[in-house]
Amino acid sequence: MSREIIAILRGVTPDEVLEIGETLVAAGIDRIEVPLNSPEPFKSIGILAEGLKGRATIGAGTVLTPEQVDELKSVGGTLVVSPDCNPAVIGRSKELGMLSFPGVTSPTECFTALRHGADGLKFFPGFLVGAKGLAAISAVLPKGTKTYAVGGAGPENFGEWFDAGVTGFGIGSALYKPGMTADEVGEKARAIVAAYDAGQPA
Repeated sequence: MSREIIAILRGVTPDEVLEIGETLVAAGIDRIEVPLNSPEPFKSIGILAEGLKGRATIGAGTVLTPEQVDELKSVGGTLVVSPDCNPAVIGRSKELGMLSFPGVTSPTECFTALRHGADGLKFFPGFLVGAKGLAAISAVLPKGTKTYAVGGAGPENFGEWFDAGVTGFGIGSALYKPGMTADEVGEKARAIVAAYDAGQPA
């Protein structure tokens, strides 16, 4: 079962990334992004893409330019996550056959992203939009649009977001912070998966 959870490993290093990635997959999370403001991010992404091939979708977060999309593609990443809605980044991602999840907070950004081919919308920061804001915006989005809450969404409020119609979540510091061991990440991942499964609408 592939859950709509994207693990955000901000600050992860190449020497630890594969063990943490293996732990996440074992816990039931098979979508992983390494933000580009992490140490040697493309090296870490390449290690994950090779080590978890066929078992997980791997990509980058904080992708701001088409050139970064190209570099991500060259190391085997397939998932492009951005904090903003940049048509050039979305367009390049789709040209290369990659998944595009741009950051949005308004209906204008949502429709701009969708018109340029975005695969899903990352509501960031989630706490700024809130579950009620997401519900209101979702009412005008095309049926089937995938929406993800990132920043302010976690196990304690998954149910509230699901009630608002969210598709899934990006989870960062609630799952991983620099210095955590793979065991610690695994413990948090299992708790997040359990809360996600329990909170899903019937």
